[in-house]
Amino acid sequence: MNKFRSHNCNELRVKDVNNKVALSGWINKKRDHGNLLFIDLRDNYGITQCIIDKENSGFATLERIQLETVLKIEGRVVNRSSETINKDISTGEIEVKISNFEILGSCKELPMPIFSDQEYSEEIRLKYRFLDLRRKKIHENIILRSKVISFIRNEMNKLGFLEYQTPILTSSSPEGARDFLVPSRLNPGKFYALPQAPQQFKQLIMVSGFDKYFQIAPCFRDEDARADRSPGEFYQLDLEMSFVEQEDVFNVVETLLINTFKKFSSKKLMFEKFPKISYADALLRYGSDKPDLRNPLIINDITQIFTRDDVSFDIFKKLVKSGSKVRCIVTKNTKNQPRSFFDGIDRWAKDQGASGMAYFTLEKDQEISAKGPVGKFFSKESLLELMKKTNAEIGDSIFFACNKEKEINRITSLARDKIANELNLIDEKYFAFCWIVDYPMFEEDEQTKSIKFSHNPFSMPQGDIGKLNFEKPLEILAYQYDIVCNGIELSSGAIRNHIPELMYKLFSVAGYDKKQVDNKFSGMINALSYGAPPHGGIAPGIDRIIMLLADEKNIREVTMFPMNQNAQDLMMGAPSEVSDDQLKELSLSLKLKK
Repeated sequence: MNKFRSHNCNELRVKDVNNKVALSGWINKKRDHGNLLFIDLRDNYGITQCIIDKENSGFATLERIQLETVLKIEGRVVNRSSETINKDISTGEIEVKISNFEILGSCKELPMPIFSDQEYSEEIRLKYRFLDLRRKKIHENIILRSKVISFIRNEMNKLGFLEYQTPILTSSSPEGARDFLVPSRLNPGKFYALPQAPQQFKQLIMVSGFDKYFQIAPCFRDEDARADRSPGEFYQLDLEMSFVEQEDVFNVVETLLINTFKKFSSKKLMFEKFPKISYADALLRYGSDKPDLRNPLIINDITQIFTRDDVSFDIFKKLVKSGSKVRCIVTKNTKNQPRSFFDGIDRWAKDQGASGMAYFTLEKDQEISAKGPVGKFFSKESLLELMKKTNAEIGDSIFFACNKEKEINRITSLARDKIANELNLIDEKYFAFCWIVDYPMFEEDEQTKSIKFSHNPFSMPQGDIGKLNFEKPLEILAYQYDIVCNGIELSSGAIRNHIPELMYKLFSVAGYDKKQVDNKFSGMINALSYGAPPHGGIAPGIDRIIMLLADEKNIREVTMFPMNQNAQDLMMGAPSEVSDDQLKELSLSLKLKK
């Protein structure tokens, strides 16, 4: 028998009654009933209730010691009385009567309770992360993370992929987020960069003749934190395939995600075949390229309505003449909602920096009319056209916003989510995946009005390569795609541009000459010049997948040792100062800004 335990704390059952056992774990809870002391002993696997009576010489010691002390307990398994059976734990029909015990690890006064999931400040939770990780909910999240990653590895192997590792120390990337730089001792004055993603390496793997690659890859970006993004580092399922088209990548990812989400969640999939939505349609219908398809509300463009002579809503009409758009959201059968609901949405929109949201409700007495602050500005004929364009019916309400395209996309996207939440329209029992496709290759910079890449400079443009109209670059679409679930972007991907001459041409549109491309991407351009296959891939974020499966709102809850919002590791004290000797060895000196 193992020196410390004969069983784990989730193993003992009625069949073990009268057996002598040894358990080791942490004191999760104590309940003192005077002559009896109940101890819930917890390990990684579960909890067993242990009891000791006052006649035992160790009673007083156990009565005094701190929760989270590590104990080895020896004793005999006994049945619980029928009224004390605990159906919430797997060992709830038995308990262990303690004969003797040994303290394996003492515990100081705790800065936070372990036996509850009570919310505590980020500073305490991250400084004492090793304690936070003992708590049931987050402990189970981290175990879930491990199981999901193991499952994904097995699924990728079944799909014919092989796992390869790519370098952690590499060259700085001229595109994307800020790099983390690492000084080179052997090459003074030069720096490595931690990879923002294995993008170039995985393409080089395809050029090297390996057909299907994957990796659970660490990625490093010096970015600000968000609820769905950790500062510093994150993990992604990086994959790449040779001799494929866009649909081949979709089939692999859909198979993997369907199997994974069915395995690890009781929630249902809204779509077994993920819908494909063009980038342009996503912005028009949802105001965002990260739509939550559980939300049934659709945004409609009704700009044309405000060119009619029988619409006298002059504020919007003037804005439309100056190039603004009018978009609306129809809410079904909301005629009985209180006035406070509508006014609340209007006030909320103003709090978001918009001018507010106009609204009315469609009614019919003798004829169709609109009830609400702006209803009087619309004729019966204009209301009929509006109803036809938006599929609105009598009893429905319509919210309007007017602004330039980028701003109206922002506010209507937020309003779509806000209204759906207010009306409880989002069914939390579903995962709704979709593909966003047909991203534009280029976009216009708002400040400089110059042309720049919109998504990924290494993507293959759509259409006949020999007939692309580079005089109208904003019309060129790319084989770029995002996978989105419940409003969260899991990944971007693309079919790659493997033709050096085409790459030079596309970069020239964005203002790069051939020499600049050769300097910035020398390894990639050189490799593509030696016979590169058509290839493509994607890299779904592991952290975000686990966040969805664990039903968590913050990525910190599924990350073992996260940093805080300021990219600091409070537990280990990183980042930290280094000694003058270390700097000297690296040929560095510090000149800090005041």
